Amino acid sequence: MQDQQSDLEWRDGDVPVSARFDDPYYSLDNGLAETQHVFLAGNALPERFCDGFHVAELGFGTGLNLLATMDAWRASGTKGTLYYTTFEAYPLSRDEMVRAQSAFPELRNIAQELAPHWEKTTFTLPDLYFQMITGDARQTLENWDAIADAWYLDGFSPAKNPELWGDALISSVGHHTASGGTAATYTAAGHVRRALEAASFDVTRSPGFGRKRHMTRAVRI
Repeated sequence: MQDQQSDLEWRDGDVPVSARFDDPYYSLDNGLAETQHVFLAGNALPERFCDGFHVAELGFGTGLNLLATMDAWRASGTKGTLYYTTFEAYPLSRDEMVRAQSAFPELRNIAQELAPHWEKTTFTLPDLYFQMITGDARQTLENWDAIADAWYLDGFSPAKNPELWGDALISSVGHHTASGGTAATYTAAGHVRRALEAASFDVTRSPGFGRKRHMTRAVRI
């Protein structure tokens, strides 16, 4: 699964931090609760789940968002297959992912189920089709031939990783979103909200998680 080195560092015990971007991979307050608040609730999930529902993501990181999404999918009792496509320039190794995911005992069973697959970029389970597209999303998303129902915009912070928040990439997100589809992100940066509006999203600033006052939710018009 590894394309370029992740440059991951472990700080304060088992907190995964990107040395490349000097940013943690998830909230230090409660990474799982942040994912549930920002990406699940921010996309009105699990209420919208249905067979064939397609989640797409910019920034796979430790895989926490996938684990939380699968947990919500199964808890909802939705029948059929969840499609999950993620775009990641610097994939973690299998061992790094397993170590990072061990911080969330609530997701242990799903983490153990997925662990054998982390050397692959595509795999299937009875209720999941997973694909990781490695490389620079500014090039790879443009060539993607699918449409998402919900987007998790989860790159490192716009101030530290501006490439993943540029107007052209957000425009491509819009082109790859179904009508009525959604996007959510932890950031409420003005230029990100304006880029989403220019990409034909109706954008709302909502209460953020933890120490973040605001986040962004968007619906494709």
